[in-house]
Order: sequence, then C-alpha cells, then structure tokens
Amino acid sequence: MIATAGFDSMSVTHAKIADDVQRFYERYPYPPPVDNLDRYRRQWCDPDRRRADHHLFSPAKAYREDQSILIAGCGTSQAAKHALRWPRARVIGIDVSATSVRYTLDLKRRYDLDNLEVQQLSIEQVGELGKTFDQIVCTGVLHHLPDPAAGLRALRAVLKPSGGMHLMVYAPYGRTGVYMLQEFCRRLGIEAGDDGIRDLVRALVALPAGHPLANLLREAPDFREEAALADALLHPQDRAYSVPQLLELLGNEGLTFGRWVRQAHYSARCGVMAHIPQARRLVELTPAEEAAAVELFRGTMVRHSLIAYRDDRADRPISFTSDVWHRYVPLRMPDAICVRERLPAGAAAVLLNRTHTYRDIVLSVDNQQRQLYDAIDGKRAIAELAGTLPVEAARAFFEKLWWHDQIAIDASAT
Repeated sequence: MIATAGFDSMSVTHAKIADDVQRFYERYPYPPPVDNLDRYRRQWCDPDRRRADHHLFSPAKAYREDQSILIAGCGTSQAAKHALRWPRARVIGIDVSATSVRYTLDLKRRYDLDNLEVQQLSIEQVGELGKTFDQIVCTGVLHHLPDPAAGLRALRAVLKPSGGMHLMVYAPYGRTGVYMLQEFCRRLGIEAGDDGIRDLVRALVALPAGHPLANLLREAPDFREEAALADALLHPQDRAYSVPQLLELLGNEGLTFGRWVRQAHYSARCGVMAHIPQARRLVELTPAEEAAAVELFRGTMVRHSLIAYRDDRADRPISFTSDVWHRYVPLRMPDAICVRERLPAGAAAVLLNRTHTYRDIVLSVDNQQRQLYDAIDGKRAIAELAGTLPVEAARAFFEKLWWHDQIAIDASAT
C-alpha cells in the first residue's frame, strides 16, 4: 500500500507539472511566433546543405529526402521549418500547446505545406500516432518534462532501428546565472505574468557586470524579449544535464551516443584545448570522459546538442583509424568558411565554422592543405582527393577537418 501511495503521489505531481507547463506555453509560446519563413526556405534550397545535414545524422546511410520526420515539441515554427527544408519528407509535429499548434498550422497554410501534419499531443503519448520515424528532432523539450526519462523512452519506441534522433537539453554550468535569477524570482514570488516580466526586463539592466548572467545577456540579446525571458527565468519546470548525466540518461533509455552536433566544442583537439599543458592527457581519456572534462574547463556551455541512435543500431561509427577511412566522401559543412585575409604568420588560410560559439576554434592551413580543402566537391573520396599526398598526412588532415566541424562524412559506400 505504501508503494502504491508513493506511486500515486508521484503521478499526481507529474500531472500537475505537465499541466503547469502546458498552461505556460499557451500564454507564452516559444520561440516567439514568426509569419515569414522565406529566408529559411531560400537557405535550405541548397541540395548540398541538405545532403551534409543528412550525413551528419546518418553517415552510413545513402542520401535520401523522402524520410519520415517527427518534431517532438515543435513549438511555433520548428515543424514548418523542417517541412520546408525537406519537401519530399513526411513531417509530423506534436506539441502540448494549442497556441503553438495554431501558429504552426498558420505557417502550414501560408506555405502550402502538404507534407506537414500537426497534432496537439504530449511526447509521452507519441505512440498514439501509430507511426515510426527515420528522424526525430526533440530540442529544448526534454528538460521541461516532469519525467524526461519517460519522454525519451517514448521517443525511442517510435524511432526506426536505422533512425537517428537530434536532442538538445540544457547544460548546467553555463546557465548558473539563469538558475540564480530563477531562485531570485522564487524567493520574491515573481510568477509568469505581464507585469512581472516587464519589471524583470527593467531589473536586468541593473544587473552587476560580473554577475554570471551578464555574459549570457550580452551574447543573447533576444533574452531580453518577454517570451525568452519568461522561458528562461519563470518556467515552471527546468533542469539541466552535465555531459555524464546526459550520457547516463541515454544509456538508461536504450539509446547510444552518436556525436555532438558541434563536436569541436567538446574536443581536446580543437581551439585553446589543444594548447593547454593537459591536452595530451585529455585525448588519452575515453571520449565520454574527454567531453566531460572539456565541459568543465570551458565552463560556459548553456546547452548540449547531440545525435543519438537506438542501442541496437549496427552502423560503424566514423573513425579515421579504421580500414575504410580513405573511402569516405567528405562534404563541406554549409556554415564552414575559408578566410584568406589578415592571416596569422605561415598560414595560407584559416577555416572556421560560423555556428561555433567558441571563437578560439579555428583551423590554420598551409598552402597544400588549402588546395586539398578547395578540392572537396562532395563526389570524390579522400583517397582520390589526396592523390600523391602521403597516406598519414591525408588521414591526419581530413580527421582534423572532421573534428573541427569543417566536413561531414558520407560513408555510405563503405
């Protein structure tokens, strides 16, 4: 009887949290609604961008566009964006908020998105769709669920054995200032309401320059908008995961880690991490331990974005110590650029990825490496691109490009 009572009490608590979260997003839909996705559509008209995105998720799967995609917790526009991005895909968006669903349906009508279906449904109820998916996108949602493990378990159940899952959850250390202000609001009884939010916007102007939240405010100016402020400081349910906690969550729910979407952030081979005295010791750690250590050293990560698979998926991971790396076809990442002006001494170019939040992550290349980078065309394998370059030099250079998020890998021919 005691166990049953405890279980019933937990169920009631979870139900209350779920209701609170639903009401919150009915009043403060997030992200702020948009009515124009023309720029987004133009950006994703590029087939090379779509192909690189596909192989980021599924290096070993042949490129195809007619996938089934679930946007779990689609908010006001994410499902519509994916339907525009993948016009041949079948996209389903679900969200607990009727307000978010309504905004998404408006975009569906405005852009004639016949490939998009939208339903008001919680992640825990996703099995009621009666469908399975090649790709699941669940970003910024799990950390708001009353039971993130139950939500992840439900998503795993509708992921095809060969499918991939894009997850994003909050990270704790970079959000220290957020959690301090959340506690500030709790102590004063400040709740999500128009007056309370407007007063918070005014108060943040007086935030001391050394406060842990001050840097985040500088880096994310939209944080001062009411919806973003409410989502960050006044949300009824919010938790964060360190790297070890997140990897443990995946393993407990039948998933395996694939890669970080921006893996250079977590690597001791990139940026300032490669030059500290402990760099060699870091790269000798397991990948999980290395990422956990880098998270602690960098100290300002506010989120973790990763790709996960079912733990029964048999794909061979990308490895430049394998016997097939020379058959990999490198694809330039769409946001990677080659800078050829104002270069450091001895460099023929500097490669960087515009999506990186850490500005120390750049890759200087010499003239031979720049020519090799310029030759990447998305068609030829590394062996053909490298030509007469020594094998070890080719392997090391393309591995370095991969770690720095300069290339995705098409390994479907291996």
